[in-house]
Amino acid sequence: MTFAQTPEPPYYAVIFTSQRTDGDKGYTETAGRMVELAQQQPGFLGAESVRADGFGITVSYWASEADITAWKSHAEHRIAQETGKSIWYADFAVRVCKVERAYGTVFQTA
Repeated sequence: MTFAQTPEPPYYAVIFTSQRTDGDKGYTETAGRMVELAQQQPGFLGAESVRADGFGITVSYWASEADITAWKSHAEHRIAQETGKSIWYADFAVRVCKVERAYGTVFQTA
């Protein structure tokens, strides 16, 4: 796991929190494909993700709200969203935030 290399704020973060159902049912393959596909989208800045005991948090970073909306409506992503709702997730939440400040050792340069 590495930190996303984001630009100076402002930019946007989409926080996706989920509780998985039992069994893979194609989840791992689709999750990998969604990361690959997101990286190809205009305005995608990076992502960070962690999962333990079926509970996961993924934060993706975007240049604008329009970029987030375009990603949300991408045809292949829409199929993954619907499959998530019906098969992969017992519960989930999505939060969209504007990042106005960012600081920490990850932002320091040598």
